[in-house]
Amino acid sequence: MSIPPTLQACKNCGGGAPVDVHFCPQCTKILSLGRHGDYFTFFGLPRRLNIEPADLEQRFRTLSRQFHPDYFYNATPPERRASLERSSYLNDAYRTLRQPASRIEYLLKLEGLGAQGPADASKQVPPGLLEEVFALNEELDEIRALRGSGAPSEEWQGRLARAREPIEAKRREHEAQLQELAAQWDAGGGADVLKALRDQFLERNYIHNLLAGIERELTQ
Repeated sequence: MSIPPTLQACKNCGGGAPVDVHFCPQCTKILSLGRHGDYFTFFGLPRRLNIEPADLEQRFRTLSRQFHPDYFYNATPPERRASLERSSYLNDAYRTLRQPASRIEYLLKLEGLGAQGPADASKQVPPGLLEEVFALNEELDEIRALRGSGAPSEEWQGRLARAREPIEAKRREHEAQLQELAAQWDAGGGADVLKALRDQFLERNYIHNLLAGIERELTQ
């Protein structure tokens, strides 16, 4: 008997089970992690970007207990393997969905709008930000020269902190815009919202890389 695409096959009894369940409805055995949905459906959640942390934590703990390999110590080899597979997948899913940024990145990937590589982000930076990046790089060159001349650390660290301020302001602006777009997506937003979310997320990553570069300058 063939299994419809919306079902997964139970290797124990051969029956079909929905992709979002973890145990076979017919024989109650744990299902192998063959055909399944995604991190959201694995937790029994819709594809929403605003997830209550306490709810996600509770779902994680409940599933962790259900899949724990200790409960399958005397089970058949396929069941033990299935518990390990689902436990590992559960941990990956939890790490991804618990953080807003990785949650957005994962949703974009599911919807076919994931970044194509490191160069993808640079194509999305608006001209206004590029101008600020140019000014920042000039300031960093002068700060490095100042440090090289033996100037007191207070002098160049102060300039570096001031150079950081406009980039930090951009970061706060983008985080607020991402929250707004996430709310629009959860309210039923379509392709336009998803595209705007992708653009803002790529720009957000670019800004975070700039701030990380400034932090490296401070610690050198």
